[in-house]
Amino acid sequence: MKIAVLFSRLRLEEKLIFQALNQRGVDFDRLADDELALALPPNSLATAYDLVWSRSISHSRALYALSILNGLGVRTVNTYAVVNTCGDKILTSVALIQHGVPTPRTVVAFGVEAALAAIAEMGYPVVLKPAVGSWGRLLAKVNDREAAEAILEHKQTLGGYQHAIFYIQEYIEKPQRDIRAIVVGEETICAIYRQSPHWITNTARNGQALPCPVTPEIDRLVQEAARAVGGGILAVDLLETPDGRLLVSEVNHTPEFHGAIQAVEVDIAGRMVDYVRQIGESGNQGIGKSGFLMSPDSLLTNSLIP
Repeated sequence: MKIAVLFSRLRLEEKLIFQALNQRGVDFDRLADDELALALPPNSLATAYDLVWSRSISHSRALYALSILNGLGVRTVNTYAVVNTCGDKILTSVALIQHGVPTPRTVVAFGVEAALAAIAEMGYPVVLKPAVGSWGRLLAKVNDREAAEAILEHKQTLGGYQHAIFYIQEYIEKPQRDIRAIVVGEETICAIYRQSPHWITNTARNGQALPCPVTPEIDRLVQEAARAVGGGILAVDLLETPDGRLLVSEVNHTPEFHGAIQAVEVDIAGRMVDYVRQIGESGNQGIGKSGFLMSPDSLLTNSLIP
């Protein structure tokens, strides 16, 4: 078996993943997404890969690459469908709600006046989030109408459909922390608290990672969320409400774990690699979304990083 790891930046996570692959004797190539060229049918070129593992932090590159690969019958972790859903907070919310997973009250508004009316009905404060984004960037806690008007005007002026569609969530008074759980296949391998006095608790925003026990309730909820978006290797973020309930706020399709490895005694990279090997060894023939028959020699040209 041979796999490829698609990545944007060589972060600590990727270094640990490459180390785990080498320790297990897995034959693999590193593919930098900005050096990748994928041939489209009928110009199919040979490939030696049984599976492509996407660790790309570029949402657009990952989406297009996985769409092409899955369409050619190449197995990927995660799949295009999962990345498409998890990479868009609106689609994630829709999937969670459709599967009965508890999540904060959410409204998607398509105009400023509609957004202001929805916020007034929901009640201040609320949280405005970009539909696509990570690391806690461009989030805003909106405490009153004056702030809402200013932020909505700014978003509208920024241009682009992602800013012109408003994703509004109720603000949850959490206990200065949230919970991030990492799912590999059908197992919740670990969880951490991300603690911060700031309402944004991401470790990318200096949130402190602390161990969190994987209780039966956390495990059940995390597994339900993972199934709702299609499964794979995921990070599920949970919020604790003042009355003790747990709500799923987001699901991440390319989880970082540099904070988690400082807080839990779990070989996260190794567990991920074992799962990817299992998927890759199961074969990669099938029928693609475009309807043609694929085989392992159907795919790609690329620039490989030795």
